[in-house]
Amino acid sequence: MSTTPSNELPDTTSVVIVGAGPAGLTAAITLADAGIDFVLLDRLAEGANTSRAAVVHARTLEVLRELGIADELIARGIVVPTFTVHDGGRTLATVRFDGLPTEYPYTLMVPQDTTETVLLDRLRKAGGEVRRPYQVTKIADENNGVTVDYEDGAGAPGTIRADYVIGADGMHSVVREQAGIGFTGDTYPASFVLADVRMDWPIARNEVALHLSPEGVTVVAPLPDDAEPNRYRVVATLDQAPEHPDAADIQSILDARGPGGAVKVREVLWSSRFRVHHRVADHYRAGRVLLAGDAAHVHSPAGGQGMNTGIQDAAFLGPLLVRVIQGEPAAILDAYEATRRPVALGVVAFTDRMTKMATLRPRPARLLRNTVMSLVIRIPAVRNKLAFQLAELANR
Repeated sequence: MSTTPSNELPDTTSVVIVGAGPAGLTAAITLADAGIDFVLLDRLAEGANTSRAAVVHARTLEVLRELGIADELIARGIVVPTFTVHDGGRTLATVRFDGLPTEYPYTLMVPQDTTETVLLDRLRKAGGEVRRPYQVTKIADENNGVTVDYEDGAGAPGTIRADYVIGADGMHSVVREQAGIGFTGDTYPASFVLADVRMDWPIARNEVALHLSPEGVTVVAPLPDDAEPNRYRVVATLDQAPEHPDAADIQSILDARGPGGAVKVREVLWSSRFRVHHRVADHYRAGRVLLAGDAAHVHSPAGGQGMNTGIQDAAFLGPLLVRVIQGEPAAILDAYEATRRPVALGVVAFTDRMTKMATLRPRPARLLRNTVMSLVIRIPAVRNKLAFQLAELANR
């Protein structure tokens, strides 16, 4: 395993994993647990120190339970059993997770940096480590293996040979580009605000609230308080978002789109602006190169399913690679794309529908949407199906 105390890389290894986000860490844990030799490279000098993805769904908790870390993550998060949809002060729909057939009938709100810390601690317990900072510059599938060229933090070049490479290096994946795999899809015209704030908020802290308005869609979800009481995640669409939204920007969004009442943004703890793409890799495998996480799929944050889908990718892929490295036919790796790519396509389609529905602007269309939503959500089968889909339990 990747246990060398220095930062010097070996010349050869069984698997090179590129990218130490949640998907890369999950893949590394499965390999480490099986005693497979691997190297996990990341271009950043340190891991995530901002919350970014903050939703962990039931299916992901089931996966993390198999790795022995679900309980620890739950202890660091906040359990949220209810998802609500609002238009101004009117509640259009309430979806509860507490009837789902799982040990985890809820959404867990926990910042991504916490999730990555728990995963990294688990990897280290298994004898693995992340090598930083290493920028992969080229990969070549040749001579019954993969050659990975890289530069270290000082810009010095190097090469490592591996049997397989997992690209978990994000939307702008070098591994995917070097493997010649297309990334089909498009970009939403609006920009997104992402902020963690401390604020007074009139909706209970056991709800994730989706607010619809002609100005755009806004999601407000509670975060663990830690040292910051009344901490919330705010995600909102804007035609042109500021690069680093401040308290006045978030206050303006919530005044225009929120439920009314006592909404007061006290402090912005962290904020960012981003564009959202909806894309899926044309293939998840090209010979000895495989993709996972955002390198394989990106989509709207509606539903909070991005990081979850990536972790589940890696948890499926890791054991397959273990079996192949231990002597089973490489053809079994075809099951990875056959199983996980349809999941990503489904998530992209689902979140795209949610985003387009939530951002309707013509008044007649919004009135029709609100009326239909209020009626159909009263049907138990509809509520249960939506909860099941959001929780990703169909992906078992």
